[in-house]
Amino acid sequence: MANILVVDDEMGIRELLSEILGDEGHVVTMAENAQQARQIRAASTPDLVLLDIWMPDTDGVTLLKEWQRDRLLTMPVIMMSGHATIDTAVEATRIGALNFLEKPISLQKLLKAVQQGLSRAQDIARNGVMPITARPAAAPTTESLVKPAVAATPVVDASTLAPEPTKPAEPGFTVSFELPLREARDAFERAYFEHHLQREGGSMTRVAERTGLERTHLYRKLKQLGVEPGKLGRRGG
Repeated sequence: MANILVVDDEMGIRELLSEILGDEGHVVTMAENAQQARQIRAASTPDLVLLDIWMPDTDGVTLLKEWQRDRLLTMPVIMMSGHATIDTAVEATRIGALNFLEKPISLQKLLKAVQQGLSRAQDIARNGVMPITARPAAAPTTESLVKPAVAATPVVDASTLAPEPTKPAEPGFTVSFELPLREARDAFERAYFEHHLQREGGSMTRVAERTGLERTHLYRKLKQLGVEPGKLGRRGG
């Protein structure tokens, strides 16, 4: 378990990252701007920081420079942005950022970057290696940053999913054909996800595998439908 600071002016992104990292067992503190991040860093040293570049008061690169200047950049920092240029990303890594993630961030890339960041933090604490600021990460390549925009919803390769035999509808679930299509679809999806959450004891990882969704998309879908995984997990167990 690690203490992770998430700094982003978009509430939806803060909450989504908090849910994902919390599900991984980490303690997450959130800041919606640079001023809040300064106050949190002054009071404690997080094990890792996820820092957005574009924020209304002070941008993430400027905050990174402040921490470096004041000798507060003693923890791994991962930069995030959906609109950063190559020059901005290179500048951040030269200052001392460990990594750079493009939005929308895939679950796999997020968890891999967090794992790498926490491993670096453990090395610093255990072996007394030089601070991150003295060992900047390699600059991101043009290929990794310049690419066409893609939809946030993941595409599932049907060939990788084993077909399952058709089963009768779950007992006790009915949908009125008099409902508008959107309401009927939401009712079905709600019952569908509630069934799998109860079946898997509330495990988001297993439900994502079972339904063929990436966890970032699964979190959004459950939130949209008003489904609470924690309650269903306790009920199913």
